[in-house]
Amino acid sequence: MKGSTQQSLRQKLQQGQRVYGTCITSTAPMWPKAISQVGLDFVFLDTEHIPMDRAELATLCQQFRAYGITPIVRIPSPDPFRACQVIDGGALGVVAPYLESVEQVRELVGATKFRPLKGERLANVLSGLEVLSADMLAYIAAYNADQLCIANIESVPALDRLGELLSVPGLDAVFIGPHDLSVSLGLPEQYDHPDFEVAVRTIIHTARSNGLSVGIHFSLEPERQIKWINEGANMVVHSFDIALFSQRLRHDLTLIREAVGDNQGPEPVSSPIV
Repeated sequence: MKGSTQQSLRQKLQQGQRVYGTCITSTAPMWPKAISQVGLDFVFLDTEHIPMDRAELATLCQQFRAYGITPIVRIPSPDPFRACQVIDGGALGVVAPYLESVEQVRELVGATKFRPLKGERLANVLSGLEVLSADMLAYIAAYNADQLCIANIESVPALDRLGELLSVPGLDAVFIGPHDLSVSLGLPEQYDHPDFEVAVRTIIHTARSNGLSVGIHFSLEPERQIKWINEGANMVVHSFDIALFSQRLRHDLTLIREAVGDNQGPEPVSSPIV
């Protein structure tokens, strides 16, 4: 159970610590306890690509929080109302996919950092037309104290506007979507291509120079994570439950078949990267 002395994920990042997590796609009730035994800081729950209703998502968020693991949820689209919904269900971090405009980032900040303020007043505050009172600012800061606002950067237009996007006040972190980024670059799944590596390096360095945390989600070799940590990534989003299960099962069955002289199983296939 999360105790009063336990640091929030946001506090750990503010103190310069690296944090570790994985993507969970299964809604089975055994996962939160199993994940808690690994020593992860957070889980990435992806509602953009994974079919999961609000009740299932809220249950998972509450279960992970009970084990002291921060649930970070990717919403299906850059929609501030969706962001508020997942926070209401228990998310402590929100990722919006395919952000390409300052307005999209600003709306995500409004949804995650200025709740429960909405509507025209929120728009005026975000645009600088209205300044909230000290009491109101203190209330909102306390209300959203542990929330993380995270932008998915995964396209060429986002790269072209990177400085503007990452300068929006209130943004905490960036997640790099390697699959979509490689496709947008015209280099589908060519994760070792020099141009892809330049793009990732640019995002990492720009994020860090703006005081933001940054992570990249890979489902393949741990060496890729180590490489980008050495470039400055400090949020390790490694693999996901299905990929880890299939990789380990393939590994174990290969050892068993070889030991007893059975034919080799099917050729390994690449795990998808979310």
